[in-house]
Amino acid sequence: MDNILSAILVLGIMGAVFGAVLAIASKIFAVKVDERLPQLTEALPGANCGGCGYAGCQAYAQAVLDGKAEIGQCAAGGSEAAQKMSQIMGVEAGEFERKVAMVKCRGQHHAFKGDYEGIKDCRAAMFVTGDGPSACANGCLGFGTCTTVCKFGAIAVENGVARVDADKCTGCMQCVEICPRKVIVPVTYNADIVIACSNQNRGAYTRQICDVGCVGCHLCERQCEHDAIHVINNLAVIDYSKCVSCGRCAAVCPRRLISDSNLRTDMDAAPL
Repeated sequence: MDNILSAILVLGIMGAVFGAVLAIASKIFAVKVDERLPQLTEALPGANCGGCGYAGCQAYAQAVLDGKAEIGQCAAGGSEAAQKMSQIMGVEAGEFERKVAMVKCRGQHHAFKGDYEGIKDCRAAMFVTGDGPSACANGCLGFGTCTTVCKFGAIAVENGVARVDADKCTGCMQCVEICPRKVIVPVTYNADIVIACSNQNRGAYTRQICDVGCVGCHLCERQCEHDAIHVINNLAVIDYSKCVSCGRCAAVCPRRLISDSNLRTDMDAAPL
């Protein structure tokens, strides 16, 4: 009995000693956490979408604190998050330009090279069929891979084509990264003139494979008085640094492809 009590006493003393050593060590070797880190993290939306280029909101907050990242990289938080972080860091907030994703394709009636019965995934379709089942090599495949990565419900497949709700889009651009055809691109939220097409085929072929694809007719280019739109590789391209949003190019487009819609109205008018 005495041996048992002695063992218990020894173990108790050893536990107390080890506990004291650990307590002292924790104070000596403690890593001080900057009190601004939790404040910066709280200023972010907590979406952990990766749009800033970091693994999550806390990782981005730490990068800002360490001077490795600029304030304003959080697309989901926008200008509100940027303002809060600037106040915490004691710096002046820069201008924040909201970006949203846009699908550069709106053809609802693509011609197809053949029937595809495989996995309903754009990447799988590209792999199995050799660049996808659609005859247009630059159009949306419509299997919705982009919808699986959007945490904000901002993108959906309608009539076989992915569409972005600009008001829901936070600009994380996860859909841009995952699209195998690279038809989803970032654009300024307030862009008035939009060309939702990625096709670079010649006009005669385009008319055969897509109901609204750009045919490179140059009408928009000739109509623009500001040299803001040009046909490059059979596709009309806008130079937003010159565009004044007059809408004249949209008015003359025979395919009704150029939209003066501020990204928020239905763009499904029938082509001419």
